[in-house]
Amino acid sequence: MKRTRTTVSKPKEVTRSWFVVDAASAPLGRVATQVARALSGKNKVDYTPHVDAGDFVVVVNTQNLYTTGKKQEQKVYHKYTGYPGNLKSVKLGTMQAEKPEKVFEKAVYGMLPKNKLRPARMERLKIYAKNEHPHDGQKPQKLENK
Repeated sequence: MKRTRTTVSKPKEVTRSWFVVDAASAPLGRVATQVARALSGKNKVDYTPHVDAGDFVVVVNTQNLYTTGKKQEQKVYHKYTGYPGNLKSVKLGTMQAEKPEKVFEKAVYGMLPKNKLRPARMERLKIYAKNEHPHDGQKPQKLENK
């Protein structure tokens, strides 16, 4: 019986592609999981967990994000300033009206593995509220829904 070898990708051999995603095409969670998979490199054949082999992802139209159910009124983001009694709470609907990019960034950040590779993966995420982006020179491809 012939043995098959498992391929392990090396950091120097990684080739990164550019993808563009329209955030208004599906609910927030569906789009965020798709983006998190691309940033991690799980959409590639030679995925290796300890190697950062993910791609660049450009997300547009975050101002048109939508969620299902009553999440706009019920989901709350908390931030503690470090001072006693200064727990700041903001609802999803309010944050989306003020900073739609931040809502999407928090969703993807929470979906990535909690390890040393997360900051580097988040640097490859480019988020824009409107439909225009300055990354046309990289010729980004459309990321398919799966």
